[in-house]
Amino acid sequence: MMGLDQKDIKILKALEDLETTSTEAVSNSTGIPLSTIHYRLNNLRDTGVIKNDRLDIDLDEIGLGVTILVEVFTNDDQNHTKSGKEIAQIGGVTKLFFTMGGTDFIALARLPDSDSVERLISDFEDLDVVRRTDSTFVIERELDSHYPFQQYDEETLTDSLVE
Repeated sequence: MMGLDQKDIKILKALEDLETTSTEAVSNSTGIPLSTIHYRLNNLRDTGVIKNDRLDIDLDEIGLGVTILVEVFTNDDQNHTKSGKEIAQIGGVTKLFFTMGGTDFIALARLPDSDSVERLISDFEDLDVVRRTDSTFVIERELDSHYPFQQYDEETLTDSLVE
């Protein structure tokens, strides 16, 4: 894990709070010089902290407004890496978590309509690695952020992450 400092935290938090990749906006928000932001972001990319320069898509706006959570129970003799790769290929699955406890995986799927839920569940059932599923239809997403730093204040992030 890369060691972050307070300036790195301030830059990363501003990127997420502003929901932008604009270094100018981050500089204006933080008061950190533009050249410093560029240098720091390049270092964060080189060390793997920043993985991409993404353009976020509003899934509701384009018609993927149905959210389903699926608990996946695999067959006892299955390798979780192999199972996870197969499950992750199901159309509509946008997040997949290997978990401890009774549930092997939790999948989050974003779908166009309730009719596609039946297809999703059938796709899970068609996999040999899957023993059974338990699905939850999300009525309303109270928090669905791509930006986890928004859920923390800067002081907490600094205290937790700066060495």
